[in-house]
Amino acid sequence: MPAPIMPALCRDCLTCLDAPPQRGRCPACRSPRIVAHPELFTLSIAHMDCDAFYASVEKRDDPSLADKPVIVGGGQRGVVSTCCYIARIQGVRSAMPMFQALRLCPEAVVIKPRMARYAEVSRQIRAMMEDLTPAIEPLSLDEAFLDLTGTARLHGAPPAVMLARLLSRMEAELGVSGSIGLAPNKFLAKIASDLDKPRGFSIIGRAETQDFLTPRPVRILWGVGTATQAALEQAGIRRIADLLRWDRADLTARFGQMGDRLWHLARGIDTRPVSRDETVKSISKETTFGDDTADHDLLDGHLWRLAEQVADRAKAKQLAGRTVTLKLKRGDFQTLTRRQALGDATQIADRIYRTARALLDQSGDRGPFRLIGVGLADLVPEDQADISPDLLDPDAARRAAAERAADKIRARFGKEAIVKGRALR
Repeated sequence: MPAPIMPALCRDCLTCLDAPPQRGRCPACRSPRIVAHPELFTLSIAHMDCDAFYASVEKRDDPSLADKPVIVGGGQRGVVSTCCYIARIQGVRSAMPMFQALRLCPEAVVIKPRMARYAEVSRQIRAMMEDLTPAIEPLSLDEAFLDLTGTARLHGAPPAVMLARLLSRMEAELGVSGSIGLAPNKFLAKIASDLDKPRGFSIIGRAETQDFLTPRPVRILWGVGTATQAALEQAGIRRIADLLRWDRADLTARFGQMGDRLWHLARGIDTRPVSRDETVKSISKETTFGDDTADHDLLDGHLWRLAEQVADRAKAKQLAGRTVTLKLKRGDFQTLTRRQALGDATQIADRIYRTARALLDQSGDRGPFRLIGVGLADLVPEDQADISPDLLDPDAARRAAAERAADKIRARFGKEAIVKGRALR
């Protein structure tokens, strides 16, 4: 049986090869960064995920941080939004309480998030993507799906080459690196982008999909969080191999629509299109705690992180919301949802956080809680955001304007040019 054709691509000079070089280096530029796969030049659905985006922007803007562990997040009582890979090596992770992160990495430089700055860099990355294809579906400021189907004739090169060129442009022009996942569909592309971070380029092809998925844990499947994973384990389902033994009808009967979705995903089937015009009705983020908690300092830190993430996604989708929602789930699984209509729409993290915090205080429920979530609803285009003054909070407009102005000053003169009071906690 003849060996499969294995085309290859040098990610540095973009030389296309019929087969991987024998000595592992590009014959044109001697780079070892070679990606090879039988379906390299036929796949066109990609997921691009920036590498430690917030921390990367901070290091780019302040070169003195280049070799230091950087944590972007709340104060001493807050949580980690993200961290660089130096900090990750020492065990720091997103959503980790700050005191725990600093115990693991006491020499870390802690920086308060500069969302306006991250949004600015995100727009620059988005413009680079627009040069490749109009079919872009942003998930947040630092990640998006792209569909490059049918673009090879336009660019004179297959999608894989154009994606490698995108990563090179991001590094050369913006000083930010990213990782690409290339696959037949969105589900597999998102998994692939996380296989070789940072600066990765990974492929999951059609022919290998089932062999790749079968031994993996079920938590790799889209939509399987802590609660769903626990329910699946109660049914004896820990790996995708376990799911494959279930009949579709039995999965659906036990888990409803989620069961039907799991049946498809376990087989690598995902028919969702990459669509920039997909109607978004709400934007929300939530987190489930390993242990139920009634610690309001810890809850407050998670509220701030979730508000940042919701604002992040709203800005990436160029949307704002007129209603802030708070979701709480008690230890007995009772769910409490509170909503607050705003004077006008917002996409400002500070305003989302303050509203959610007020809803938490007004709920009168001290917990303990196993889950907390924050959301934006009643969405409108971002040009309708934060226009009218909030009569119930006359300082809101001033704080938003001051925050944007401060971000511009920091971007020009450095992060220490202006320090917010909250950063001193």
